Amino acid sequence: MVKDYYDVRAVFKKTGRAIFISHLDLMRLMQRTFKRARLPVWFTKGYNPHIYLTFPLPLSLGVSSECEFMDFGMDMAAGEPDFEDIKSKMNAALPTGIEIVRLYQPVHSHTEIGSCEYTADFYKDMPSSELLKLFDKFMSSEKIIIKKRCKVNMKKTIVDVDIKPDITVLDKSSEDGQLHLGLRLPAGIRHSLNIVSMASAFEGWCGFEFDKICLTRTKILLESGEDFI
Repeated sequence: MVKDYYDVRAVFKKTGRAIFISHLDLMRLMQRTFKRARLPVWFTKGYNPHIYLTFPLPLSLGVSSECEFMDFGMDMAAGEPDFEDIKSKMNAALPTGIEIVRLYQPVHSHTEIGSCEYTADFYKDMPSSELLKLFDKFMSSEKIIIKKRCKVNMKKTIVDVDIKPDITVLDKSSEDGQLHLGLRLPAGIRHSLNIVSMASAFEGWCGFEFDKICLTRTKILLESGEDFI
């Protein structure tokens, strides 16, 4: 079957109040944005045509991102897409907190995604050195167990999972009651670890609630470690 649309991949930021927009609402928001911007996007065929729109790796609620990805199609009948024009029109129609950074033709498939990088900032009114010691002790645990929902023999169940082998610490520092971490976690169709689950595991291990936790996705990577584009 010959395609009648151009594949387009958008890189966008999700920050500020927009981090509380759910994945389903984000899809609706993008569909409305295409309509407001009057862009000739491609619709699926069949009895219920809708805008072709996919997100390679949906973001958890409450997490900000510098590198979200969205794939859609532009109708070939409208001619070859002008990426700068599309970017300008979309940004004019998008709400504060969501910004299109770049548009291009996709290079990699979603199935090639292997990991994500994040920054995680934990705030607590206590000496910064103590925050760093707490994290070091947490990571020196023999195992870091979380409850994870999964399918076993086609049935949904909750199992204990050791996530310690999945956590790669890229950098760590502390100052003024703030612990700053740079982390790489597995992601993709074969195996993944949610940054929220990791942060919750650390908070639970500490035995107290942090004053504030800020989580940001900074990169999506291939299994080879190269940037997903």
